[in-house]
Amino acid sequence: MTATILDGSALAKSMRAELDEEVTAFKEEYGVTPTIAVVRAGEDPGSVWYANAIKKTMAGRGMEAQIHVLPETATQEELADLVAKLSTDPGIHGIIVQEPMPKGIDEGLVKAALSPDKDVDGVHEVNAGRLAMVAPVGRPEGVGPFFTPATPAGGMEILRRHGVELSGKHAVVVGRSNIVGKPMALMLMRENATVTMCHSRTADLPAVCRQGDILCAAVGRPEMIRGGWIKSGAVVIDFGVNDVEGKMVGDVAYDEAVEVAGMITPVPGGTGPMTNIMLAKNVLEAARRQVTK
Repeated sequence: MTATILDGSALAKSMRAELDEEVTAFKEEYGVTPTIAVVRAGEDPGSVWYANAIKKTMAGRGMEAQIHVLPETATQEELADLVAKLSTDPGIHGIIVQEPMPKGIDEGLVKAALSPDKDVDGVHEVNAGRLAMVAPVGRPEGVGPFFTPATPAGGMEILRRHGVELSGKHAVVVGRSNIVGKPMALMLMRENATVTMCHSRTADLPAVCRQGDILCAAVGRPEMIRGGWIKSGAVVIDFGVNDVEGKMVGDVAYDEAVEVAGMITPVPGGTGPMTNIMLAKNVLEAARRQVTK
């Protein structure tokens, strides 16, 4: 068996064309350019790269990105004040506060200064709480509007666009971070999958992984999940981004997994390209909600 490759680059390209039409129509109707503010303190190389990638993505879609940089010596009050100021700026529709934040800063207090309506990466407790409480698909949602983190949302979009049936399936999520693992598990559960969440203390992790009809890797360890950990024919979504001697690899040993899985995302070119397009969709949605209040 050789797995079907779930090409995130190709999907992102087609979604960019769809989004371009939506943005054009929105701007013509409301005369507003959807705008995101990207906030960071310091010059962490990964954060700098991601901010520039966001700016490029937004510009390509006819949207705008503002980069707000404080020095690494910024205090918690200075960072929170900037976020609060941007949250009340009517020209800003979405905000991302980049991590890592400088040592000594309470990330929770900074995120608390962020307006949930502009939290386009779903990190505010209001958005995270609504995702946790929303009813399964097909029922009244029971909560107000919310945003989900862009990376797991991209993984879900890959599954959806490739016609992967989720209802009644057993999904195994390896990793429990607030930005990938937990929200991915909640989104799968919302689609009526039965979800097992795994982490560093899961007993006999390979055996648990082999139970998954859908296996999502978000653990942050290069090629940790081996081919023998995967159920024959399973759908594998690899969120891992790991630099190994200058080569980007996922959390799944791809060369082994591709011979066992039914479908698999490559690294690079799988979930990565989907993140920014899902973020852009959230910024447009945030702008739409704010101008139609």
